[in-house]
Amino acid sequence: MGRIISIANQKGGVGKTTTAINLSASLADIGKRVLLVDADPQANASSGLGIDIRNLEFTVYECLIDKMPVHQAIKKTEVDNLFVLPSHIDLVGAEIELLNVDQREHAMGRMVKPIIDDYDFILIDCSPSLGLITVNSLTASNSVIIPVQSEYFALEGISKLLNTIKIIKSGLNPNLEIEGFLITMFDSRLRSANQVFAEVKKHFGELVFDTVIHRNVRLSEAPSYGKPISLFDPESRGAMNYEELAKELSGRY
Repeated sequence: MGRIISIANQKGGVGKTTTAINLSASLADIGKRVLLVDADPQANASSGLGIDIRNLEFTVYECLIDKMPVHQAIKKTEVDNLFVLPSHIDLVGAEIELLNVDQREHAMGRMVKPIIDDYDFILIDCSPSLGLITVNSLTASNSVIIPVQSEYFALEGISKLLNTIKIIKSGLNPNLEIEGFLITMFDSRLRSANQVFAEVKKHFGELVFDTVIHRNVRLSEAPSYGKPISLFDPESRGAMNYEELAKELSGRY
């Protein structure tokens, strides 16, 4: 059975989608069969993996709202073993359309249930909000990765996310765990970055991944070419960081 992991932080610009794309690709590169579910209406994870989001017949929206069989919407990527369930701006409306659905918080779980045995990892790229789609993603997941930018105010808002996780554990998904806090955009030359890293470590201890994602220009360039960093520039520091993260994560299971 595949492990379902949400990548979530309602604070934007923390490297969440970058992590979703590149961790998925790096897990696939080490032989894992991976599905990336793009649960963000901006669809950046889809386009960042080379999916033409303007010409999609089916997306995660149709699977959630119209109960379209999920395998009909899944797309193969350039990376062997890596597949994506793409998103679309229509997903914005799904929050409202799900309001009257029975067991609405479990729609994502029902959607992925038929394919859970087809993959080693199912990663869900959540939108930068704590709305119903994100609640659905966390309710469907075994665990959550929380990217934390190594800048001041990094911990701002994390208490809201942790409270949401606590609520979901108490009422919707008692097995939900924090997979780990991931330090992103790290620049060891900056005192502030080192201070934030130390503060996150102090607060969350062993829940912080050993792997750190360093600030890397090539990482920010790769999505515009529709490629993960492992294809765009496999020798870059960003590619090496995500390879390390994939090995750290897969080594747990």
